[in-house]
Amino acid sequence: MKREKELYDKLYEELYDKQLFIFDMDGTLYLGENVFNCAVSFIRRLRENGKKILFFTNNASHVHEFYLKRLGRMGFEPHPDEIMTSGDVTAEFLRRERSGKKVYLVGTEELRSEFAENGIGLSDGSDNSVDIVVTSFDTSLDYRKLERACTYVRGGAEYLSTHPDLNCPTENGFIPDSGAISAFVTAATGAIPVYLGKPYEPTIDMIAAKSGIDRGRMCVFGDRLYTDIALGKNFGVTACLVLSGETSALDVNHASPQSRPDFVFRDLGDAEKRIFG
Repeated sequence: MKREKELYDKLYEELYDKQLFIFDMDGTLYLGENVFNCAVSFIRRLRENGKKILFFTNNASHVHEFYLKRLGRMGFEPHPDEIMTSGDVTAEFLRRERSGKKVYLVGTEELRSEFAENGIGLSDGSDNSVDIVVTSFDTSLDYRKLERACTYVRGGAEYLSTHPDLNCPTENGFIPDSGAISAFVTAATGAIPVYLGKPYEPTIDMIAAKSGIDRGRMCVFGDRLYTDIALGKNFGVTACLVLSGETSALDVNHASPQSRPDFVFRDLGDAEKRIFG
């Protein structure tokens, strides 16, 4: 028993020794407006122990300021530099790698404003052609946006997407997300987008550049195997799954060995107990 306890303690010491704790939001910290109380406690405990925090969501239907207010209202006491979205990653990619290109965006007005503030030239859909089409989680989606996106992609526009999530968890169940919208465009055009949020390399590159922390000193907590956990497994970041959102224990058992998380917790309260005792 003593040997087992020593191995158990050593296992969770690995997490305690991390410097940057990256947290998904929907399904990990909260569902809709319902915050998990254990999440607030865990974040507070990490701060008290000198850990750096990054709140990262693939949900690009809202922007940085929205999440700053939401997390603050929920009790997380976020700092402005602790929040990042797949929309931020996409805007940064367009600004750095596709400067001067005309972009047609299927996204919310919030995301459109963020792109414009980053100097990205946006089409209103009246242009005969554009250089790039970007689709995202668009809660204002209508048929014209889809038609314009498909027409531009068929005409040769590069196709990007902010993130691949098929559904967004809410307190009332799941609603179609960015991946479902890009699936429509793919079905109509045959074009598969290049994704820029979790679990893709532009995201981990931006996190590393912003934090100045090596990937080996990071861990990511999330509720999805194909985004949060895959980000960790693909790029040398310790991957921690919580069962408070989309993924079940059965899903973990059915996953391939290389897709399984390094740690599985019931929720963030369970993680706090195991790491801090």
